[in-house]
Amino acid sequence: MTAAPGPALTPDTVVANGVRLHYRHGGSGPPVVLLHGWPQTGHCWRHVAGPLAADHTVIVPDLRGYGASDKPTGGMDKRTMAADVSALVRGLGHDRVAVVGHDRGGRVAHRWALDRPEEVTRFAVLDIAPTRATWQRMDAALGAKYWHWLFHLQPDLPERLAGADVEGYLRYFLEKWTYAREGLEPAAIAEYVRAFSQPGALRCGFDDYRAHPVDAEHDEADFSAGRRVTQPLLALWGAEGVMGQTLPMLDLWREYADDVRGRAIERCAHFVPEERPEEVLDELRTFLAEA
Repeated sequence: MTAAPGPALTPDTVVANGVRLHYRHGGSGPPVVLLHGWPQTGHCWRHVAGPLAADHTVIVPDLRGYGASDKPTGGMDKRTMAADVSALVRGLGHDRVAVVGHDRGGRVAHRWALDRPEEVTRFAVLDIAPTRATWQRMDAALGAKYWHWLFHLQPDLPERLAGADVEGYLRYFLEKWTYAREGLEPAAIAEYVRAFSQPGALRCGFDDYRAHPVDAEHDEADFSAGRRVTQPLLALWGAEGVMGQTLPMLDLWREYADDVRGRAIERCAHFVPEERPEEVLDELRTFLAEA
């Protein structure tokens, strides 16, 4: 289902925190940043960004290592990626923003809210549980569904195997992780295949997962010190996805944040902003209007 179109977003590129970040922006009003996950780019917000720009300034970056942004050989830990986006929005003249993150982008949003709480007014996470909590529950059942976390951690091998058939590898996830099992629309799949066929793109996507030891160190330090998310947090997830069927999402987020609300979205799996954009928009508009 596609939401009604809104203002067109303008593409641009800026150097932020030492890397070139490609981003789209448009609209007017309170600023909100939309962060994508793997195996995607900012294109995943195509049904949400325009309508949301009717009453918000919307900023949609391709994260470091993804899409049309630089493909560096380091810096894929969430602290650095959050610093990238912070530098981007401050360069655009925004001191405080709301942040919405899907998948890996939600992990960047979580780190941003912890590291720079003065910059994040509120944030939403789509179809993820806290990283630390997920690893703590990585038993045989969850590991069988989240095998790609373990595979992507390995050096070199994922690039060799996935690189032999980029489209086949990405289609596995883009189809299996949707409720209808028909995958996303062909044009979207083609866009993601194109993006991950660029030099360095597969490596950076896997390095996002390989940053786990650094990310885990940061997460553990915050948890041990009692640092929690103090901003209002909205959690949305697909009722038919791994998260919705396996983990107590709101209970887990309440272990890490003070003000948590959210719900499962029915007839939806992992790709929430693409599978159910109108419901996502309704939830985000209500949540953002509370600011």
